[in-house]
Amino acid sequence: MSTVHLAVHLSVARVAGARRPRGVGSGAVHPSRRTVLGAGAVLAPALALPALPASAAARPDARPTAAARTPLADPFTLGVASGDPAPDGFVAWTRLATDPLAADGAGGMASRRFPVRWEVAQDAGFRHVVRRGTVSVGPESGHAVHVELAGLRSGREYWYRFALGPHRSPVGRAVTAPAPWDLPRELRMAFASCSNYPVGFFTAYRHLAEEQPDLVLHLGDYQYEGAANPAHLRPHAGPETTTLAGYRQRLAQYKTDPDLQAAHAAAPWLVVWDDHEVDNNYAAGVPEKPAEQGGFLERRAAAYRAYYENMPLRRTSVPRGPGLQLFRRVTWGRLASFHMLDTRQYRSDQAQGDGWKERGGGYDDPARTLTGRAQERWLLDGFARSHAHWDVLGQQVFFGGRRNAEGARETVSMDSWDGYPASRERIQRGWVDAGVRNPVVLTGDVHTHWAGDLYLDYAAQDAPIGSELVTTSITSGGNGYDEPSGSHPWFDDNPNLKFWNSLRGYVSTTITPDALTADFRCVPAVTTPGADVFTRRSYVIEDRVRGLQQVADTPLPGAGPGIAARRARPSDAQIVEDTIREESGS
Repeated sequence: MSTVHLAVHLSVARVAGARRPRGVGSGAVHPSRRTVLGAGAVLAPALALPALPASAAARPDARPTAAARTPLADPFTLGVASGDPAPDGFVAWTRLATDPLAADGAGGMASRRFPVRWEVAQDAGFRHVVRRGTVSVGPESGHAVHVELAGLRSGREYWYRFALGPHRSPVGRAVTAPAPWDLPRELRMAFASCSNYPVGFFTAYRHLAEEQPDLVLHLGDYQYEGAANPAHLRPHAGPETTTLAGYRQRLAQYKTDPDLQAAHAAAPWLVVWDDHEVDNNYAAGVPEKPAEQGGFLERRAAAYRAYYENMPLRRTSVPRGPGLQLFRRVTWGRLASFHMLDTRQYRSDQAQGDGWKERGGGYDDPARTLTGRAQERWLLDGFARSHAHWDVLGQQVFFGGRRNAEGARETVSMDSWDGYPASRERIQRGWVDAGVRNPVVLTGDVHTHWAGDLYLDYAAQDAPIGSELVTTSITSGGNGYDEPSGSHPWFDDNPNLKFWNSLRGYVSTTITPDALTADFRCVPAVTTPGADVFTRRSYVIEDRVRGLQQVADTPLPGAGPGIAARRARPSDAQIVEDTIREESGS
């Protein structure tokens, strides 16, 4: 019995007559390359996990290879998603699960194959279906479906759905990228990170979905690995995730959230991970706790496998052993090039352990890397070849310089780019030497909004060479608070920093040939559902003009429908303590 790969590539003719969406140009993902564990690491022997199928052997009308009875319960409880848009297609995803929280990670599905039907249409009512087919999925993939579409028209909206027997999935909206030679008038892109299920409701995802962006970037910490705690608002199911079954169960629990489902169904996503998809603050093959070193690569392999199964990724990201190819490039015509980075899988270990430490321990050794050498070469080559108006780095940890000089000892975050200054220097020097037109770094991880400019020398800060936009968390850290001036106690010692806010939310951007506008969106509370959303501050980066320009500022409104009462501003010492605690592990 042949195994049918869950990612079906459909090389078919272009379809005429699709209508043009608002402002939607080219998407080419980087081809798979040999996985590297990190500086000085050695490839591990083959693991006990069964391999995912690696070849695409199905036809659009593929029939199941074994008898498959239709489940009585709805198998589409995890919703739908699309991702990695290209000029001629995208990935359409779902995963079958009649019992998402089943402890064995199988989602309540029988250990056999099921024939899943899929359709793609030019309209949400499916009156003009342009593609349809059937794919057989089984337990080896967690019953995940990845339909890798090609042959669609560039720069167009499409809608997709799945079916199994009488059961129908929700409908998702996707957008194909513009053609490589097109210069679209605008791209509406949102980015988010850090959605910790137990500590709050995913209201921010709902508001993001209602904006109907053309593209969503998720910059890591999509899920958290911690054990169930009955004291939490929405407890995790199961123990700390260390096994394939555990990671499958945990990701399924997150995907049952209706607000997250709405955000996935609203637009295609580009996803990259950070640490909590595996283990807090891990570095390549090194876990957070040295006592857990034995078997860590097996744990990482299980986490990577479950991540692939649950994300709309192309088959270039099918896991191989303990590694998964995640860094890739997606272009949006001549408007923007998105360089999606992986700063976990290949990094050197933190120089002095996790957290905020004094500079030392060889942290500035040029041999140390946050990206790994292969990914660094790929990124620098992308800068050299780019003809985009905007080169956007979608990545995880704080990029610009920040030092905490509030106490007797000055410290920096060893988990961020400050802990790898030679690696940052090579990346920044690369885009300067390549003459990149408009470099912008997008960041997650730290559970607070930040905005700042980037410099080759953070001590001198002579002239900015780019800007960094940092999104707060979806929920991680709880409700947070607003600081009316938008400033942080560190600003005096870090003039490159322009804005800080501790509420939860995401960042919405509008990218045109002439400017990038960023709106820092906030919800006042995550511990009650249905909170309103508002734009706390807005910045513009003009074409070929380095540096952020503030264009709007709106402190948290007073109490009202869906608005929690304003929290008193904490002391400077409390803000610094909260900042370091949030960035060190939660």
